[in-house]
Amino acid sequence: MKWILTFLLLSSLGIQSQNLPKGFSYINDISPTIQSELRYCYNNNFMGTPVNGYEENILIATTPAAKALKKVQDELALQKLGLKIYDAYRPQTAVNHFVKWARVINDTLMKQQYYPEVNKRHLFKKGYISSKSGHSRGSTIDLTIINLETGEELDMGSPYDFFGISSHIAYDSLSDQQKKNRQLLQKIMNKHGFRSYSKEWWHFTLRGEPFPKTFFDFPVK
Repeated sequence: MKWILTFLLLSSLGIQSQNLPKGFSYINDISPTIQSELRYCYNNNFMGTPVNGYEENILIATTPAAKALKKVQDELALQKLGLKIYDAYRPQTAVNHFVKWARVINDTLMKQQYYPEVNKRHLFKKGYISSKSGHSRGSTIDLTIINLETGEELDMGSPYDFFGISSHIAYDSLSDQQKKNRQLLQKIMNKHGFRSYSKEWWHFTLRGEPFPKTFFDFPVK
């Protein structure tokens, strides 16, 4: 009974049970108000199934990346806005799962939602799937901005993880408000030390990341 009470107490305080590698932190231990929706924990992703290596909807990143995200969150809060993270640290096991799925050409369950105009055979060639991911280095984050009062995501003009040109930062066929929302996200993330990826409006990597050549494989839990 004592260990159950201890576990519940630690959980209520937001203290996680996994011993992370040195240099990594739970993002919510540093910035508790950042929201999470780790799509790869669930079925709502381009594969349509939970991804190997994602055991809990918990945000992990390198400590410098987590601290930089806190600065972003604190600045957005002045406008009653905040961050929602779709993916942060990603174990190599998950990347391997992506690769295995991509090679099963007839598994197109989520095609209409995530890649309606892309032939699955071309996912590798077009760079949507790779055998390595910057996320596994711990300093790459996929995210958007939400209204803190309503929890609603700002309209960025295309869904997260959509494989197509409408996800490119420079895509121009957007409403004025969608462009403004994208510009806000890009500007504030760049200001606090993250570089963008031109083909995905949601994707950012910390400049000077601490593990530029190391791909980790501990679980997300």
